[in-house]
Amino acid sequence: MQPQRTTILDIAQLRADTPGCQDSLFLNSAGASLMPQPVVQAMQDYLQVETQVGGYETERLRQAQIGRFYEETARLLNTQPEHIAFAYSATHATFQALSAIPFREGDTILTTTNDYVSNQLAFLSMQHRLGIKLLRIQNLPNGDLDLTHAKELIRTHRPVLVAITHIPTNSGLVLPAEEIGKLCQQYGVWYLLDAAQSVGQLPLDVSRIQPDFLVATGRKFLRGPRNTGFLYVSDRVLAEGLSPLFIDRRAATWTEPDTYALQLGARRFEPQEISLLSVGLAEAVGYANQVGIEAIARQNQRLMHQLRTGLEQIDGITLLDWGSCQSNLLTFHTARQPLSTLDATLRHGRVVFTVQYPNSALIDFGRKGINWLVRLSPHYFNTLDEMDEVVDLIAHFYGKLLKKSRLILPKP
Repeated sequence: MQPQRTTILDIAQLRADTPGCQDSLFLNSAGASLMPQPVVQAMQDYLQVETQVGGYETERLRQAQIGRFYEETARLLNTQPEHIAFAYSATHATFQALSAIPFREGDTILTTTNDYVSNQLAFLSMQHRLGIKLLRIQNLPNGDLDLTHAKELIRTHRPVLVAITHIPTNSGLVLPAEEIGKLCQQYGVWYLLDAAQSVGQLPLDVSRIQPDFLVATGRKFLRGPRNTGFLYVSDRVLAEGLSPLFIDRRAATWTEPDTYALQLGARRFEPQEISLLSVGLAEAVGYANQVGIEAIARQNQRLMHQLRTGLEQIDGITLLDWGSCQSNLLTFHTARQPLSTLDATLRHGRVVFTVQYPNSALIDFGRKGINWLVRLSPHYFNTLDEMDEVVDLIAHFYGKLLKKSRLILPKP
């Protein structure tokens, strides 16, 4: 079932559901967003029962509530519940997927130059321990992924896995997930898509993207609790009998002393511990479905247009988001003043944001020639007035700097 389509968002109600946005200019949904009150309430109710009867009995009593996670997530991705597994994070889901692929020494993983640091560390560890080869797709001069180069690498090296991050954590760039999916289908390559930054802000349809594995986190644009995420697996993964290296007891049945039977669906990838966090994630995904992901995406486009247009007019900052398709992440840098001064100004103005450093995306930072960036990431509960307020705050900051610098210039 496709997510409900909502024409106009009730911003006042969304903000009433989000008390945190009343006390700050919250622009950090790419880090850890604000949970709506229904998410918090669902977890509080579950915890209250757990304090009375314990964790296992609460899990038994709340099976329907726990099961809602699979239904709502399947709805969000346009798939079926049996293709969805709960995970502790996107990284945990990635590790489960990687461990399921039978890599051999000399196999190739194809990735990108702007991938998430945790993914790259995992690939480098596999390269060191298993003897696999790691290749990276080049970018075009405008920042877009070079699909011609991707096809050539796939055709020449026949990688076992292509792994990309839909939206890099250090950039607003949106990578062409559907086009990569077509290439992987054409050449029979396993395809892993990290959707941690795109799920909850953009429509995702796995029937169009065609990933074998899609991983996501709950804490970002889905507005769920931390330590939650999910894994989507394709029919091909299940038909090939892939399963994680380390199987927990929710994932299989111990049938004989030396044999076991896997869960038929994606839950073969799940951990044992299911708790109030999974209930919170279920509520968060359901909330996004109720609001409507298309309506969320449209509101996000309006917000980002206002924010980018405003910041582009300020002399003194450099916007760093390359590529022809951009998202809810906006990054910028300045060489005029130390980061500490800008950081203090934004925090004094009640802006909640993120600073990132080269170790989060080493190759991309080197390419851009910077050693830090500020990341702003609004979401649909933000307002256009808030975007103007942030722009005015930064413009005032640079106006003061320019005025001060003129005062100390020597007289002619």
